[in-house]
Amino acid sequence: MRKAVFFICFIFVIILTACTDFSADEDKPSDFEKQEENKLADHSSVPASKPEKNQADADEKPKEEAVSLPEPQYKINEHNWSIEPINQANSKVVLLTIDDAPDKNALEMARILKKLSAPAIFFVNGHFIDTPEEAKVLKEIHELGFAIGNHTNSHLNLKSLPEEQQYKEIVDLNDRVEEIIGERPKFFRAPFGSITDYSRKIAEAENMVLMNWTYGYDWEKEYQSKEALADIMVNSPYLSKGANVLMHDREWTKEALEDIVKGLRNKGFTPVDPVLISTETK
Repeated sequence: MRKAVFFICFIFVIILTACTDFSADEDKPSDFEKQEENKLADHSSVPASKPEKNQADADEKPKEEAVSLPEPQYKINEHNWSIEPINQANSKVVLLTIDDAPDKNALEMARILKKLSAPAIFFVNGHFIDTPEEAKVLKEIHELGFAIGNHTNSHLNLKSLPEEQQYKEIVDLNDRVEEIIGERPKFFRAPFGSITDYSRKIAEAENMVLMNWTYGYDWEKEYQSKEALADIMVNSPYLSKGANVLMHDREWTKEALEDIVKGLRNKGFTPVDPVLISTETK
């Protein structure tokens, strides 16, 4: 009897142990399940992808702000080359212009005018901007805020030139100026004031306003000193409202420049900003 009880207990223990081992095996993942779990784990470790940038945004380049120019307040009178007000603009103005630039004095003259807050047009010749150093001078004058005008490549009398050469004298210079400062001149002054019918057509095609002058003296020997030039420029009988004042890139003009500007202002004249002059050519 005791042996039977012992045998039954022994069988029960064996069955219980087998069930426990089977249960433990069920709780463990199979090799296949392990592989699948590893794959899921691998995928879950990949960073979430960032939203793709809108292609339109990606392709969009920064837009340059459009430069809005002020409405013209003046125009050039081609009968006497004076500066005329449009509507109710101040009529007691003068236009300061510097020809034959940029030779040896133009940059310093520009700095003097900048210090005096006196705007002007620098009319340039091509033979003064044919080296990198000279081009740098022109660029600096422009960056100081001064308008750049066309005074031809070689300062020849256009009336003595065939049309083809006149074209090159004017248009080639515009091309060169644009290379240096990024824009073409808006004003044209022929050397010696010799405007031809053909150069007039070229200027119109190039959208340049024709310009000569009211008075100037610095090429005359008796005015080639600081004192004499400053005096005649301020007290000229031709000084009037809208006068188109001609000066040149000369040492004595540079020396007299500050006195000229101050003298004109003392007489109530304001140097007009060329940006306020209409460049309408049609």
